[in-house]
Amino acid sequence: MGKVENHAKKNSGSLWDFIRIEFKRGYSLENDEKEFSDRREKVYTFMKIPLEVEKFMFYGFCQCADSFLFVYTFLPLRALFALKSLICRSIYKFKGKRKSNLLSAAESCDLLKIAVLISCSMMLMPVDTSIMYHVIKSQSVIKLYIFFNMLEVGDRLFSSFGQDILDALFWTATEPKSSRRDHFGVIPHYIIAVFYVLLHSILVLCQATTLNVAINSSHKALLAIMMSNNFVELKGSVFKKFDKTNLFQLACSDVRERFHLFILLLIVVVQTMKEYQWTIESFLDLMLDCAYVMISEMLIDWTKHAFITRFNEIHLSVYSDYVLSFAYDTAQSRHNKAFADHSDLVARRMGFIPIPLGVVMIKVLTRCVFIDGRFASIILLLFAFICLITVKIVNLVYILGKACKLIDFHKMSLMKSHHIINGVSCQDMATSPMRPQFRKKQPWNDNKENKPSPLIEVPPLGPTPMFANSNVNIKEACLNTHILEDIVETDLTHSDTDLNISAIRDSDTLSTKSA
Repeated sequence: MGKVENHAKKNSGSLWDFIRIEFKRGYSLENDEKEFSDRREKVYTFMKIPLEVEKFMFYGFCQCADSFLFVYTFLPLRALFALKSLICRSIYKFKGKRKSNLLSAAESCDLLKIAVLISCSMMLMPVDTSIMYHVIKSQSVIKLYIFFNMLEVGDRLFSSFGQDILDALFWTATEPKSSRRDHFGVIPHYIIAVFYVLLHSILVLCQATTLNVAINSSHKALLAIMMSNNFVELKGSVFKKFDKTNLFQLACSDVRERFHLFILLLIVVVQTMKEYQWTIESFLDLMLDCAYVMISEMLIDWTKHAFITRFNEIHLSVYSDYVLSFAYDTAQSRHNKAFADHSDLVARRMGFIPIPLGVVMIKVLTRCVFIDGRFASIILLLFAFICLITVKIVNLVYILGKACKLIDFHKMSLMKSHHIINGVSCQDMATSPMRPQFRKKQPWNDNKENKPSPLIEVPPLGPTPMFANSNVNIKEACLNTHILEDIVETDLTHSDTDLNISAIRDSDTLSTKSA
C-alpha cells in the first residue's frame, strides 16, 4: 500500500509543478499553417478595403457628377435644338411636306425635363431662405437633430419613387400609337412630376439650411450630433447578412449619399460666403468644417464596407466587378438603340435624381450671386457656362475612356479563360456574378417586363430585412450579367481569334453524351 500511495503522489504532482508547466508549456503555430495564413490574409484584405472602396466611390462619384452637370450644360442645348426641330417640322407638316412625328422620343424627353426644371425653379423662387434659416436656428438642438433625420429619410423615400414618376411621364409622352394606351394623359403626368420635383426640392433646401445652421452655430453641438448619427449606420448595416447583390445596392446608395452631401456642402458654402461678403478668412474656417464632415463620412464608409466584407466572407475583387458594371452601364447608354439616357441609368442604379438638386442650386445661386451691369452679367454667365461644359466634357471623356478600357480588358480575360485543353472545353467557373459561364442564350417569353436575367439571383425578401438606408430598387441593383452574356456570345461568334467554335460545341456534345 505504501508503494502505491507514493506512486500516486508522484503522478499527481504539486502546485509548483503545475505553475512551472504553465511557464514552460510549448506550442507551435506551424501546426496550423493554413489557418493562420488565412487570418493574416484577412488582415491585409481589411487594410486594402478603403482603397478599393474609394476607387469604386470615385468612379461612381464621376457618374453622378456627369448626370448633375448634364442638367446645366447639354440639357438646355438639346432642348433648344429640339424646340428648333419642332418649329421647323411643324412648318413642313403645315405645308404638307412631312407626315412623320414632329419629335423623336429623346427630343420629347429633353423638352419635358427642361420644362419641369424651369417650372419648379420659378415656383421655388418666392421661398425666402433667410426666414427658413432663422426659424430652424431658433429650435433646440434635439429638435433639429430629429428634424434632420426626418429629412434624410424623406429624401431617400422621394429618391426611391421619383424616377418612377419621371419615367411614367416620359413613357406617356413617347408611347407608340400602336401600343395600348392605358394612362391618365401627358398633362396629368406632367403635373404629378412637377409636384414631386417641387416637394423634393423643398426637402433638399431644408436639408441644406439645417446643415448650414449646424456649421455656423457657435458651439457646433448640432454638427457633432449629426456626424455621430453616422455611427448608427454602422449598427444598421454591419451585423446583417449580405451577398454581392446586396452589397452592390448598399455601395450604390453610399455613392449617391456622398455626392448628395457634397452638393449640400457646396450650397452651404455659397450661402455662408454671401453672408460674410466672400472673405478669405471665413472661407478657410468654413472649409475646415466641411472637411470634417466629408472625412467622417469617408471613415464611416470604409469601416462599414471593411466589416461587411469581413463578416460575410466577400472577396476584395467584388468592387472591381461593381466598377465594371458601371462601365457597361456607360457603354449601354451610348448605343444607337439605347433605351435610356445616361442620367436616367445613373438614377435607376444609384437612386440619384439630379433635377431636384438642380432646382435648389438655381435657387441658391440666383439669391446669393449678384452682378452689377447687364453686359458684365452676360459675360460672366457665358464664361461660367463654358467652364461647366468643359468640366462636363473632361469628366465624360474620363468615364468613357475608363469604361472602354475595363470592357476591353474584361473581354480579353473572358477569351483567355475559355480555352481548349485536349479537345475538352474548359470554362471559367468563378463564383463572381460578373464572370458568367458560356452557354447558349435561353429564349425569353413574350412577357419579359419583370423577368430578370437567368444569371441573376435576386435575394429573397424574407424575414431578413435588406437594409434601412437603401433607396434603390432591388431589380435595378442587379449586375449587368445579361449584357455581359450577350457581348461574350457576340465576341465568340465574330472574333478573329484562333478559337474553334465548332470544336467547342462538338466537345460539349461529346461530353454530354458520355455523361
